[in-house]
Amino acid sequence: MMELKEFQEQILNGIPKTLPAEKIYDETINHAPRRKPILSADEKKLALQNALRYFEATLHPFLAKEFLHELETYGRIYMHRFRPDYKIYARPILDYPHQSIQAAAIMHMLSNNLDYAIAQHPHELITYGGNGSVFQNWAQYLLTMQYLATMNDEQTLVLYSGHAMGLFPSHKDAPRVVITNGLMIPNYSKPDDWEKFNALGVTQYGQMTAGSFMYIGPQGIVHGTCITLMNAARKVANSVSSSSGRVGEGLLFVTCGLGGMSGAQPKAAKIAGLVSVTAEINPKAVHTRHSQGWVDEVFENLNLLIPRIKTAQENKEVVSLAYLGNVVDLWERLVFENIKVDIGSDQSSLHNPWAGGYYPVGLSLTESNQMMATDPNKFKEEVQKTLVRHINAVNKLHGKGMYFFDYGNAFLLEVGRAGGDVYATLPPVLSGHVGATFKYNSYVQDILGPICFDYGFGPFRWVCTSAKENDLRKTDEIALSVLEEMYKTAPSEIKQQLSDNIIWIRDAMKNNLVVGSQARILYADSEGRVKIAEAINKAIAAKEISAPVVLGRDHHDVSGTDSPYRETSNIYDGSKFTADMAVQNFVGDGFRGATWVSLHNGGGVGWGEVINGGFGLVLDGSIEAERKLKSMLFWDVNNGIARRSWARNKEANFAIKREMERTPNLKITLPNVVDEDLLTNLFKTKNSY
Repeated sequence: MMELKEFQEQILNGIPKTLPAEKIYDETINHAPRRKPILSADEKKLALQNALRYFEATLHPFLAKEFLHELETYGRIYMHRFRPDYKIYARPILDYPHQSIQAAAIMHMLSNNLDYAIAQHPHELITYGGNGSVFQNWAQYLLTMQYLATMNDEQTLVLYSGHAMGLFPSHKDAPRVVITNGLMIPNYSKPDDWEKFNALGVTQYGQMTAGSFMYIGPQGIVHGTCITLMNAARKVANSVSSSSGRVGEGLLFVTCGLGGMSGAQPKAAKIAGLVSVTAEINPKAVHTRHSQGWVDEVFENLNLLIPRIKTAQENKEVVSLAYLGNVVDLWERLVFENIKVDIGSDQSSLHNPWAGGYYPVGLSLTESNQMMATDPNKFKEEVQKTLVRHINAVNKLHGKGMYFFDYGNAFLLEVGRAGGDVYATLPPVLSGHVGATFKYNSYVQDILGPICFDYGFGPFRWVCTSAKENDLRKTDEIALSVLEEMYKTAPSEIKQQLSDNIIWIRDAMKNNLVVGSQARILYADSEGRVKIAEAINKAIAAKEISAPVVLGRDHHDVSGTDSPYRETSNIYDGSKFTADMAVQNFVGDGFRGATWVSLHNGGGVGWGEVINGGFGLVLDGSIEAERKLKSMLFWDVNNGIARRSWARNKEANFAIKREMERTPNLKITLPNVVDEDLLTNLFKTKNSY
């Protein structure tokens, strides 16, 4: 194993001046699919020019040939030769060479995103979602790490889609890093634009927490999935949770996906007390989740899986089953066998349908990947045929009582584009689906929007940069104490949210949620976030926690994301297609104390379909950290509540009025609600003229 001193020297050296040894292509690693050829001959030259500018001219003759080979083999230039020899993971913060402890915390966070136990395609610098990139290539990684190791607290590092533009003079209260990913002129934000400009090496799809250095492994989505499934079960069973947090034991949940984000589903379903069946076509993804204990049993044969499902239902088992195969084969067999499915969804990466996010039925994974690269038009045709079969099976089970929700992965959107039977009333408008009404709601429309986001509850998270479990355990105790105290005086509207999170944080260690960094997530409102953060900061100052703690959140939150088919799908005043909220949040976080901020095009539902942003805030026990956390966390939540209130969401209206009572300096414009009968009668009168 490489010594610490050698690791630090390699970080400080940045991009090597001499060629490192060639890296062997490791077949045991889960690699990104080959991207379709999209560049002309002249554009390939441009891609090589763009890649070679990271290296001295003496290396160009050799590297030009190698990079062209990568471009023609993989559809991208990853610069595999420059992948470092040291193991990348979230090391203790003081292991990183640094002049700024804030910059060292950022190195800890971005390293976690590339940990083999975390990243979906680590050699291609992709954390999750099939194309959610931390960097475009290994030169960008090396350069960024070098800048972070040498910068001070009066500099800001600027990252353009993974490229380190440089260190600029700033000040101690400014962000140490400002990140943008995939920000395009609107007319150049179609899926093929991503393929082209990413192949050229000038932009990347940062997803959400991949390109913003805030991914904490599958735990990051387990909690949100758990809350979603518990409340879905409450809808189906009309029940409340027991003291264990389980709801409706014995209910069957069927879904798809065991990759980066979707891999959380079986763990969340088990915590919620369900029988779950998750289909996944990639054997490496299935093996990973099974070896981590997030899947209990794996089946490759439907003839064996079906009786196992029946037994689990009859015995009301709490068990997670995985089917290694195509999800449409599973859905169609469930229809044929007349199995009662209580809850259904899908978490395949349909934001990326033509490049490995969804696979056609009747083809193996290898056959699909080959067709994807050699005959992309045929591959698209097969995917769309499969989507139609997929929704047909879902519709049949829904007709027998199944509750189905869109999981914000563009499933309904792509089914509609494929011609599937998915519309309730309005047809798509100009193929952009503006105004389209689907048969099924998204989980944000039905659950997370009205129950969580409108009240300000969202995925707050923190990471102990010491990498010590004892520090994480202490933060759990702090969070539990804060939530229990809040529950005593909380209004009835938010008691269930607090109760669910009290159970979650109480059982967090028992549920063995950590993969990678010592991280924790829970859903909290601004009051909860500020109080938890303030208590953690005081514990650091008192040496009860041994190193700085990084605060953050998923972009999938109250204010961080404008996404009409997911985060803002329960906004009905027409503004869900605007992006003011996410951009305002990014700017406001930046000048209110965030250590780093990010703004992305794409994430979850796809390139061109969403604008989202995030932040990181380092707590070091100082008075300055306390000042920053109070200002920034308050804004980061209440910006979104104010917007949701203006959209006439009654829960958000309640929450923002309550916040104004607590905070005298907060003055929000409230909507006046129009009597529906007034408008109905107005148009009746007009039509009678």
